[in-house]
Amino acid sequence: MPNRTAPPSPPEASAERLQLAELLSALSYALDITEGQPAGHCVRACWIGMRIGRRIGLPDDALWELYYALLLKDLGCSSNAARICELYLTDDLSFKRDFKFVNRSLPQVLGFVFAHTGVQSGLGARLRAVANIMRNGGDIAQELIETRCHRGADIARRLRFSEAVAQGIQHLDEHWDGRGRPTGAAGEAIPVYARIALLAQVIDVFQTAGGAAAARREAKARRGTWFDPALVDAFLGIAGEPDFWTGLADPDLRTRIYDLEPAQHRVAVDEDYLDDIAAAFGHVVDAKSPYTSGHSERVAGYADRLGEAMGVGTERRRWLRRAALLHDVGKLGVSNAVLDKPARLDEDEWAAVQAHATHTEAILSRISSFREMARVSAAHHERLDGAGYPHALSGGEITLETRIITVADFFDALTAERPYRGALPVTEALDIMRKTVGGALDPDVFAALETMVGAEPAAQAA
Repeated sequence: MPNRTAPPSPPEASAERLQLAELLSALSYALDITEGQPAGHCVRACWIGMRIGRRIGLPDDALWELYYALLLKDLGCSSNAARICELYLTDDLSFKRDFKFVNRSLPQVLGFVFAHTGVQSGLGARLRAVANIMRNGGDIAQELIETRCHRGADIARRLRFSEAVAQGIQHLDEHWDGRGRPTGAAGEAIPVYARIALLAQVIDVFQTAGGAAAARREAKARRGTWFDPALVDAFLGIAGEPDFWTGLADPDLRTRIYDLEPAQHRVAVDEDYLDDIAAAFGHVVDAKSPYTSGHSERVAGYADRLGEAMGVGTERRRWLRRAALLHDVGKLGVSNAVLDKPARLDEDEWAAVQAHATHTEAILSRISSFREMARVSAAHHERLDGAGYPHALSGGEITLETRIITVADFFDALTAERPYRGALPVTEALDIMRKTVGGALDPDVFAALETMVGAEPAAQAA
């Protein structure tokens, strides 16, 4: 029988030496995939926006706030994904990716709607969806942007950032001419962090797709409508500096980004702050689907209690809780058209779901001190018999912490509502899980779960 003794706390269990910039720049890659953007979009936007901020003479304290408003501008991006799929009958990831190229002139908007609405649906469903969008387009756009912006600002506050950073995120989609959303603010009434973030976002989208010349053209074309003219002029000034573009294309841009954070404002992440950050990104993940609301927090709670029952020490359980909160961060890269599908998945769709584990590992591995957490979190769909994913691990290759998260995740998935069925009673969930013990689930961890939920009157009655 494989050894299931909990190992001692590894060096990464401590938050010492972990800098806020390193942590959040790495986690920003999760926001990139939710927006359908090439990896590193938020980091590149940070490079662009910080150069603009310095060009216009922002003081160091404002630059520090700008730095995090840029890295975290897409914090609310997961919250409207399900609604996009519902309204447009489409894949939210490609929808979001392609919408970044629309300047919102009527011809472009109409072309986008017809090209992206219900493409794989029947003709009748597609026509009804298009008619609804044409009839209620303004209200729909307001709903989607307002949801995203308010959610992003709320999570920024959870992350302990100032109201100025939260407002920079909340007003990301406002336009200089007052025709943006969610409030229709215009000119200098729009927070400067939001003005810079929107410009930096569009510059990166166009330079990634079409090069420096395309970015310059788009900035000039939207000068005075979308963008603050002074900021466009600042960008055009730095765009003439060779190191601006070489830096943007540097594969190690994340390291360069650390140097852009004003040194006197650098923040080391202590244990309590690390808990808050893991919880906040758990909220980002759970906002992706109405069926996963609260999932990460519940799995973390179950994992903590199972860990205690399995003899895992206090410090290690704190680490385990964070790993559980972040176990599904890779689902941000899976379309809601797949996640919320109320029917059996086809082969390609199932492959997309399985890829979330690989995404989780890739995102968390970007944080040097999270390497073990990345492996533990990403392995929660591995099985003792080797039939799991993403690496087909088996037996002793699967750590105790992963086994705990696997049981906690499975239990919550069964006892929560899903698009293809209602929530199952605890007794029925346990019966289903019991059939997989020894193949998928660790016998001792499952036994601890049975004891845990059996001791709860509310669970017994469910």
